[in-house]
Amino acid sequence: MGLLDIFSKERSRDRNAGRAINKFLQSPDRMKALMTLASDGSPEALYALMRRFGMMYDKTIDDEQEKEWVFETLMAMGGEVLEPLKKYLLSAESISWPLRLLDKVVATKDEVIEVIAQVMTRHEPGYERDPTKKIQLLNHLAGIKHARVPALVAPYLTDMDEGVRYAAVEALLRQEDESAVRDPLLDLFTSDKEESKRLRIRIADGFAQFGWTIGDRRAAVDKHLPETFQIEARGKEPARIVKKQTKG
Repeated sequence: MGLLDIFSKERSRDRNAGRAINKFLQSPDRMKALMTLASDGSPEALYALMRRFGMMYDKTIDDEQEKEWVFETLMAMGGEVLEPLKKYLLSAESISWPLRLLDKVVATKDEVIEVIAQVMTRHEPGYERDPTKKIQLLNHLAGIKHARVPALVAPYLTDMDEGVRYAAVEALLRQEDESAVRDPLLDLFTSDKEESKRLRIRIADGFAQFGWTIGDRRAAVDKHLPETFQIEARGKEPARIVKKQTKG
């Protein structure tokens, strides 16, 4: 292939990449561009195809159908989409669709966790103007039971955004691993700096559901315990959080 052919192909790819995310085009015109990018199959074209996930079209049904088509098309390509997908996960503002795709194109949980860990280094705990991406990452980790998850998630319990902290709590609880998550959750629960009532209710509810113990933190836990819960200790058994019995 000569230089002119290469330049012509790049111009065509760039043109179709622009048309694929142009919300002012009709859906059939956008679909034509998406199909051309899929046929191209190069890493650059696949990355451009993924950018459709980040564009919102006014016609909801068409928007969903186009994204589903992109998802199914990329999923069928398997591992060859992984490198462009990593690149897109690092750059995109919203990553719910790409995270779903990641689960489909890698073989193991270890690979999924490794990619997510790389993305999380770009979105560390602390202030971020839009915390959506952090929350999406944490929500995705909530659906994966893996030994690396608690260490990845726990730092986000100190994030400035309450929504991020709540998502981190949920992800840790859903690990159902008392030894790995109890202490960081109790640290947050007993912190005088934490002001979120719904967050403490969720932690208390999780401890009650799983029957986890509170160790030597009874006084600190009792200080912040929501009114619908109480601490129970029978005989020599360790103290636990339980739900109060409703009268009636």
